[in-house]
Amino acid sequence: MNTRTQKYACVPKASDGYSKRVVHSRQEATSGTGGTLADTHEGKPGLPRGRSRLPAPEVQASQRERLLRAVVAAVAAADYAVVTVADIVRRARVSRAAFYAHFADKEACFLDAAREGGRLMDQRIVAATRGADPGTTDEAVLRVAVRGFLAFVTGEPEFAKIFYIDMPAAGPHATEQLARAQHRYADLNQTWHERARTRHPGWPTLPYDAYLALAGATAELVRGRVRAGQISAVPALEDTLVALHLAVMTGQPWPGGPAPSTGASVTETSR
Repeated sequence: MNTRTQKYACVPKASDGYSKRVVHSRQEATSGTGGTLADTHEGKPGLPRGRSRLPAPEVQASQRERLLRAVVAAVAAADYAVVTVADIVRRARVSRAAFYAHFADKEACFLDAAREGGRLMDQRIVAATRGADPGTTDEAVLRVAVRGFLAFVTGEPEFAKIFYIDMPAAGPHATEQLARAQHRYADLNQTWHERARTRHPGWPTLPYDAYLALAGATAELVRGRVRAGQISAVPALEDTLVALHLAVMTGQPWPGGPAPSTGASVTETSR
């Protein structure tokens, strides 16, 4: 059996510009208590008023980045419904006029922040798989992807809270965006599985709904930990998620589980 694998070369790549701005922002503002996406300038000086030595595009980019981080921090600290534009601009240290120059309302700012965070999560998963050695097995690459995903969630606790807890309750536009994120995760699985099947023809063919079901199960397991305030327990889901994905996409039995006798149903073997 050929165990060499290709990495997720066809997975949609996140914006390089955004990831570079996040790195810059981490160096610029370190007042956050958790992840990079929630670093804010609350309690720090705002941008210079009046004529600035910074070019206008840089000022606008800085304002937008401050607002995106601020809405993540504000919603993570409370709930989406109670957060106001005033809360966001206070954390961002920009004016209300600057807010409305970038976003029509609180919802637009929130959805943009969630979208950008999702893109960065995709990019982290891709980077993790591309870093695997050329001879890494398909199964091992899947584990690397799962580990990268869980590491991102753990390292961005505020974003995890708004993504898994607040978005489902933030209105129809948020739920539609969350559904699109589920489909992106399903697409990751489908890409890996279809490429791996060229090397493992005995693996089952699957309908798209199977990939989507894996995305939903993964989200629910992570959501449960986040809702319970157990973000540090998220990495412990790695073995369960890998086993679940391999069971569905490769037909492998659950690790350590007893194999039913030939011709006997699971119900019969449990009697």
